[in-house]
Amino acid sequence: MVTISEPAKAKLDEYFSQNEKSPIRIFLASSCAGTRLALALDDPKDTDDVFAVEGYSFVVDKELGGKAAPLGVDIDCSGFTITSSLQLESGGGCGGCSCSSSGGCS
Repeated sequence: MVTISEPAKAKLDEYFSQNEKSPIRIFLASSCAGTRLALALDDPKDTDDVFAVEGYSFVVDKELGGKAAPLGVDIDCSGFTITSSLQLESGGGCGGCSCSSSGGCS
């Protein structure tokens, strides 16, 4: 149900080499740019499913997971990105960046 790209795994490996490893929640977040899936460190709850992927525990609310599956974690110039089967609203007005082929912002 959850997959992770090699670049995203490398970034998590880098982060957790200096921090205590903990579960990573995939959740819906709203901002001026619209609704998107995001990541946060969080402990599982009774209403969650937990997926072990590449040495990490990903926590997803069962209801969200049922609607969003499959979920993919990747990384780009603006940070972690989560793909899913959800059709999410996008807004505007927050700005952003354009990515170069090297993955940097321009």
